[in-house]
Amino acid sequence: MPKTRPHVIVTRKLPDVVETRMRELFDARLNLDDRPMSQADLIEAVRDADVLVPTVTDRIDAAVLSQAGPRLKLVANYGNGVDNIDVETATTRGIAVTNTPGVLTEDTADMTMALILAVPRRLAEGIRVIESGEWKGWSPTWMLGNRINGKRLGIIGMGRIGQAVARRAKAFGMQIHYHNRRRVPAAVEEELEATYWDSLDQMLARMDVISVHCPHTPATYHLLSARRLKLLRPEAYVVNTARGEVIDENALTRMLEADELAGAGLDVFEHEPSVNPKLARSEKVLLLPHMGSATIEGRVDMGEKVIINIKTFADGHRPPDRVLPSML
Repeated sequence: MPKTRPHVIVTRKLPDVVETRMRELFDARLNLDDRPMSQADLIEAVRDADVLVPTVTDRIDAAVLSQAGPRLKLVANYGNGVDNIDVETATTRGIAVTNTPGVLTEDTADMTMALILAVPRRLAEGIRVIESGEWKGWSPTWMLGNRINGKRLGIIGMGRIGQAVARRAKAFGMQIHYHNRRRVPAAVEEELEATYWDSLDQMLARMDVISVHCPHTPATYHLLSARRLKLLRPEAYVVNTARGEVIDENALTRMLEADELAGAGLDVFEHEPSVNPKLARSEKVLLLPHMGSATIEGRVDMGEKVIINIKTFADGHRPPDRVLPSML
């Protein structure tokens, strides 16, 4: 990294306060019109930059990284995950990769809990009835949903966000179950009154609500496959605020159409920004445009993390949020 101010290229528009601080500290090139960069744009950026600041929708894959110039030494991702970056290729080429963990935990957990509440109570259907002008008045047997108090919540991925969701759900009277690569400490299980399942299949077959909180990696692609989705009871609900690729979306859609699932709340999709038209038409689902972490406070906190990582790296130190292939 040069001793002069590093040349930082930012791929999308960030909050004003973040961009202003970047201009103060670095030779920053901003994307003021927020136009998504094409692969050709990204290749041009990695050829010119000392630091690239992409977002989760930018594919920084081997094809892009292979064109990187000798100056590029850091990819400081503006996002919690790094599934949009070929970390192994970057590391091999001597390019460090960082992310912004932790700052989106509470925001994403809030949105998850909102979906857990909204889907069983059929809020999306109720809104559509009001907007269409079809509501004829209250009836004791109309628009009946399901209470969540006393229901079993199965959490897939018991990291920061999974645990934050568990705390919220426990406060609503839900029974907490989870599947994770590693069992969480006993103190956490005791606090959450959580039941651990080493078999994902066995957990799925017994839950009322499934909530996905694992990253997208080769190992988790279609973790909820057609076979595993078939293990769910017809009364069960699926909520996903993690990554769309974790669920076989076509299989999920078929099961919803066949009344083999009670409903779904999705903030992420397998082929974003495309949404399966059958999902969009279904009355059993509540769909959101990947806004689980979309708070002003969270976006500013993400930017501050990016700045700290760049500044630390430029000063010759290991950035606090460096990601290595062995961590994925």
